[in-house]
Amino acid sequence: MEFPKDLRYTKEHEWVRVSGDSAEIGITDYAQGELGDIVFVELPAVGKTIKRNESMGTIEAVKAVSDLFAPLTGEVTAVNTELEKNSELVNSDPYGKGWMVRIRVGNKDETAELLDDAGYRTLIGK
Repeated sequence: MEFPKDLRYTKEHEWVRVSGDSAEIGITDYAQGELGDIVFVELPAVGKTIKRNESMGTIEAVKAVSDLFAPLTGEVTAVNTELEKNSELVNSDPYGKGWMVRIRVGNKDETAELLDDAGYRTLIGK
């Protein structure tokens, strides 16, 4: 299980890659492992404003359906449409081709409340 040091993490198991005023969001390797085989991902529409800690979509696995929570407030600038055909990319490459949403960050101060890799490892006991 990997937890890249350049990412930030939430207690709800999302990851965030911040670059300037934009951020890419997905779920962690730990989360995809707990969910099992991902069969469907519902993502917000481009242009939608998402709010930190609120549901921004759902992820469906063989085992369960879970909400995806927005780690930061912002406007959706892109969604990974490849997941419509290949949702298993979330399992095989959660930090790369399995990304889910890109946003324009609305409040950069919110990033200070995200966990670093060590904090996330502590959260999940790894």
